[in-house]
Amino acid sequence: MGLTLPKIDPKAAEAELIAFAATMPQAWEDHPWDHTVLKVGKKVFVFFHVPSDSLNVTVKLPRSATLALGLPFVKPTGYGLGKSGWVTATFGGKRRPNLPMLKQWIDESYRAVAPKKLHPAV
Repeated sequence: MGLTLPKIDPKAAEAELIAFAATMPQAWEDHPWDHTVLKVGKKVFVFFHVPSDSLNVTVKLPRSATLALGLPFVKPTGYGLGKSGWVTATFGGKRRPNLPMLKQWIDESYRAVAPKKLHPAV
């Protein structure tokens, strides 16, 4: 008998990640295109989308996109954004989001788009 993990609650995972992203200096939440995004200034640094029972997280990863794209749940972001280092991770069903990893990605994405003067200390 195998271990059965509880289904993910995409909204709860999204809420935790939004709360984390909102701690970045001058980050603010917006809701274009039926998505939740966090911005610094006018620039988006993370997109969230929760269609039915899954969670999609899109971030800009200038340093770790190649590594991230080696994961089976990550693909280059559409609309040509993948060429600029944007990736989308999709979680649902049995695929549970790795929240610590996603928080690292959100941090990297924030640093990629925020003015250098706003970067939190490492």
